[in-house]
Amino acid sequence: MPTPVKSVLPVVLLGCGGVGRYLLRHIVSCRPLHANQGVSIRVVGVADSSSLLVAEDVHSSGLDDALLTNLCAAKSAGSPLSSLLGQGQYQLFQNPEARSKVIDAATTLGRTTGLVLVDCSATYDTVSLMKDAVDHGCCIVLANKKPLTGAYEDFQKLVSNFRRIRFESTVGAGLPVIASVTRIIASGDPVSHIVGSLSGTLGYVMSELEDGKRFSEVVKTAKSLGYTEPDPRDDLGGMDVARKALILARLLGQQISMDNINVESLYPSELGPEKVSTKDFLESGLGQLDKSIEERVKAASSRGNVLRYVCEIESTGCQVGLKELPKDSALGRLRGSDNVVEIYSRCYESSPLVIQGAGAGNDTTAAGVLADIIDLQDLFQKTA
Repeated sequence: MPTPVKSVLPVVLLGCGGVGRYLLRHIVSCRPLHANQGVSIRVVGVADSSSLLVAEDVHSSGLDDALLTNLCAAKSAGSPLSSLLGQGQYQLFQNPEARSKVIDAATTLGRTTGLVLVDCSATYDTVSLMKDAVDHGCCIVLANKKPLTGAYEDFQKLVSNFRRIRFESTVGAGLPVIASVTRIIASGDPVSHIVGSLSGTLGYVMSELEDGKRFSEVVKTAKSLGYTEPDPRDDLGGMDVARKALILARLLGQQISMDNINVESLYPSELGPEKVSTKDFLESGLGQLDKSIEERVKAASSRGNVLRYVCEIESTGCQVGLKELPKDSALGRLRGSDNVVEIYSRCYESSPLVIQGAGAGNDTTAAGVLADIIDLQDLFQKTA
């Protein structure tokens, strides 16, 4: 006998990049699992940077699975959403009208059946949409870090109703970092200190240097493996780690901004993108960094330590950069592209709570987003 549907979660997805496409694939492939749990995810709209595809009647229907599958294939091939015209019962809107249609859906569903607005984009431009969705009683799920790392007032607004927001995938992809921190805080156990290696790219680079390899060689290998951004300086500059650190610091109650975080870049400003092309950086710039990095690796090794690129969050502030750590510590033993986070509190003072695992990748991040969506099911109206 089929399990009765207990919760229907209408979803509008912002962002059809790697994470967004994997999320749609996960939603489709997990239909049998969710049906057995009495849960139905109804994708009523999907938006990219220029347009919105939305179901004709967001109250009663969503975009069908065949259309979602074709949408993923089209976006993977670089085609616009308009290439799907004629493949189903939906409406297509271009910007700026698309934004108003998202607000219409939030207004219509936010105060009736409910709506989950999911941000898998990589832009600050979704902040106002997210704030409007909160005002209309919608739930929001974020893989995009930027709405939470802009103005502190925006962060406050988005988390004002903590029951209706999930953002686990902004820090450590699918790892339960946010959930662990919030559970510890909720128990009345004050978190005093967090140390984390939150970049799979930099975790891989730093662990490979222990084998005596040159920094330039390791970065180029990481790029060939797909671990880095097209321009590796986007990783080596440390700003992505800083955004994750800022989210954690704000979660602990620190009213700070990116300007308050001391971020150590692994390349000097004279080798920055505004002065040196990506091609020249890879061919000649990287090699200029080998000697200084090698000296730091050897100095750490002489003291029985290793170098790791970490964020460190304390009550006195937040730091992001290279740090010497004991070889036998959780962070010191880190190899490959895993993330590791150590959380210290009264209960975890001498032996921290350690969370380790895959902390990057579109598949892993999308799985974390899907888990966040499912975690909201109890807030939605039950259906017969």
